[in-house]
Amino acid sequence: MRRFYIFMLLFSVLSLIVLAGCAPTPPRVYRVEPEQEINLSGKWNDTDSQMVSEAMIDSCMSAPWIGEFIQATGTLPVLVVGTIYNKTDEHISIDVFIKDLERTFVETKRARVVQGGAALDELRAIRQGQQSFASPETRRYLRNELGANFVVQGTINKIADIDTNRSVYFYQVNLELLDLETTEKLWIGQKELKKYIEKDYYMF
Repeated sequence: MRRFYIFMLLFSVLSLIVLAGCAPTPPRVYRVEPEQEINLSGKWNDTDSQMVSEAMIDSCMSAPWIGEFIQATGTLPVLVVGTIYNKTDEHISIDVFIKDLERTFVETKRARVVQGGAALDELRAIRQGQQSFASPETRRYLRNELGANFVVQGTINKIADIDTNRSVYFYQVNLELLDLETTEKLWIGQKELKKYIEKDYYMF
């Protein structure tokens, strides 16, 4: 009987040790520089967004259309970044990509960028409200917006090839610059990314 109690005691102690070892450990969190490239899953990330936007703008701003426009008008072109469609199976923050595009356009100092999308609707609603509630000397008037000459639209596409412990992700980003008045396509850009991911494979 005594042996039974000793056995049960040892079993209980071992069970507690095993359970303690199986308990989840708190995650380790490290602060890193925003510019540092980190790839965890191999899927689209912030580095891809910045890399693609910079490459696309370099291509767009070196195309003939901008020189022709500046020479014909004597002014910088006014651009609005329109809809970028995510046609992949991933949750890609299109807002981040659009902001990367807008920032890169502005930094070239060869184009002026105006607001578009839902944010523009909000600006117009605020300005409309000022017509009734703001004093005449401080209200912003309607119909004084800087009209865009061109709009940038595009898509993000993906092809995945997945094996047991290997994956290949192929991304293709297409952007187009269109004349807002004539809808003529003045520039078509394409940037491709290909990632090979290999996971550790254990055999028992």
